[in-house]
Amino acid sequence: MANYINHALFGWYPYLALTVFILGSIIRFDREPYTWKAGSSQLLRQRQLRLGSNLFHVGILIIFFGHLGGLLTPIQVFDALGIGHGFKQGLAIVVGGVAGLMCLAGIAILTHRRLFDPRIRATSSFSDTAILLILFAQLLLGLLTIPVSLQHMDGHEMVKFMTWAQGVLTLQPDAWMQVKDTNIIFKLHLTLGMTIFLLFPFTRLVHIWSAPIWYLGRRGYQVVRSRRNLNPAE
Repeated sequence: MANYINHALFGWYPYLALTVFILGSIIRFDREPYTWKAGSSQLLRQRQLRLGSNLFHVGILIIFFGHLGGLLTPIQVFDALGIGHGFKQGLAIVVGGVAGLMCLAGIAILTHRRLFDPRIRATSSFSDTAILLILFAQLLLGLLTIPVSLQHMDGHEMVKFMTWAQGVLTLQPDAWMQVKDTNIIFKLHLTLGMTIFLLFPFTRLVHIWSAPIWYLGRRGYQVVRSRRNLNPAE
């Protein structure tokens, strides 16, 4: 039974999540382009928004690219560069821990705004609140993996996750066996992470595809003024 669950979660579920992630995003962009955004609550309440948003976005970017590079870079590359598995794991713990705490503080502020401000809560959809809470849970699980990782600093456990991730992308049918004996905290973290990919096309997270890189070169900025500053004569 345990092998069946592990096979389903880490052998088949990744492909389901990735398929929905890619095809769902394409279909939503094609059929519902006007929902391809993340609604701003700045006009409803500016307090806490800048701090929470900056902490969250900086932290999540470090975590995302750290995971992307750490899991998908071939092990041979690290070996060729003379980077030991233990050193890599230690670096991941330090950088990931700092970024995780930063991101957790940011999402805690954003969650507080969305749940406890009546106006923001009234304009929030179910998916807005749900994905925020899911990300909150995922961050907590990620931070909980640190004490477990500190118990085996040789880096061999991390190699298992690298081999699994790369095996999934290269369609290796037995990739799931790499993680079947790992700690339950890691399994929960992986499963919830894949679930976020599965839910991605149905939430405001789709705006990530539209990262406004062109903002860096624009000449002007949108000016938002409060009602009391508007002059009817203008």
